Amino acid sequence: MRLLVLGGTEFVGRAVVEAALGRGWDVTVFHRGRHEAPPGARTLLGDRTAPGSLAALAADEGEWDVVVDTWSAAPRAVREAARLLRGRAGRYVYVSSRSVYAWAPPAGYGEDAPLVEGASADADGTDYARDKRGGELAVLDAFGEDRSVLVRAGLILGPYENIGRLPWWLGRTARGGPVLAPGPRELPLQYVDVRDLADWILLAAERELSGPYNLASPQGHTTMGALVDACARVTGGAAELRWTAPKVILEAGVEPWTQLPVWVPPGSDLHDALHSADVSRAVGAGLSCRPVEETVADTWRWLQELGGVAPQRPDRPASGLDPEVEAKVLAAADAPGTNGGGVRSTTP
Repeated sequence: MRLLVLGGTEFVGRAVVEAALGRGWDVTVFHRGRHEAPPGARTLLGDRTAPGSLAALAADEGEWDVVVDTWSAAPRAVREAARLLRGRAGRYVYVSSRSVYAWAPPAGYGEDAPLVEGASADADGTDYARDKRGGELAVLDAFGEDRSVLVRAGLILGPYENIGRLPWWLGRTARGGPVLAPGPRELPLQYVDVRDLADWILLAAERELSGPYNLASPQGHTTMGALVDACARVTGGAAELRWTAPKVILEAGVEPWTQLPVWVPPGSDLHDALHSADVSRAVGAGLSCRPVEETVADTWRWLQELGGVAPQRPDRPASGLDPEVEAKVLAAADAPGTNGGGVRSTTP
């Protein structure tokens, strides 16, 4: 298979490139040159935010079985690339997001759920949800429904993560001491390991799939308890996990998802949107998800290779809770009369 990845040097794109090279595919990577492409990939350079950005791609004589595009900013960049490549590629896989669904999607929503309004393939950039939907529209316009795959990914974790969610939990448990662990422990989570996402994308290309797919693990693939326990174990077991009731955390003004990455309170619209999608279509098309312990351990190993400091995308806010805020919440959870907070546990 001949693969063109637009991006391909960070997180999702890099995982796709490495997976394809591991299968013996012929891989071309079009990127800005800020990071080295994986060894074995052919490189074309260009900045999609600049005028004439696709010159190197236009001048190249390559043709590809599939294009994978991870773009998440102005849809106009997707439109220009898709139009350029529609006669030179068999299929266009766009890594979109479940954010394209109109808020708030109900628990169990599938690919036929209502979508955000006001998105345009010609937009210079609006907000994340409309930009991703605009990217979808750009691909559909150039490649049609039968040659397009819209990968509506959920939470993505694993090696190369440059958003900072799992790396923050690993760093926090590695520091040890009392750790604010947001309950309940059995809170179901839904995510996808970046390598499982990459494998499914290549499988979709091989099988010539088309259409939209919610791409994440089945509901309840793991829990908040299992995730944080795995982080504590792999980083040495020095953390004292203090499982704290959602009410205590929210009353302290802690922001779910951002200050406590991955976690959102049960029963909320946010939890339904992030951790309750119907992914049966992707599973039926071959999606397989590895255990959370493997994702955590491999991400920790990668972080250690980097000296413990994860890369951070400049266009995304840093994740995590300030230590002083964490200490105040733990103190509040331990205060007399507090109901349901501060349950201690250690992970050997």
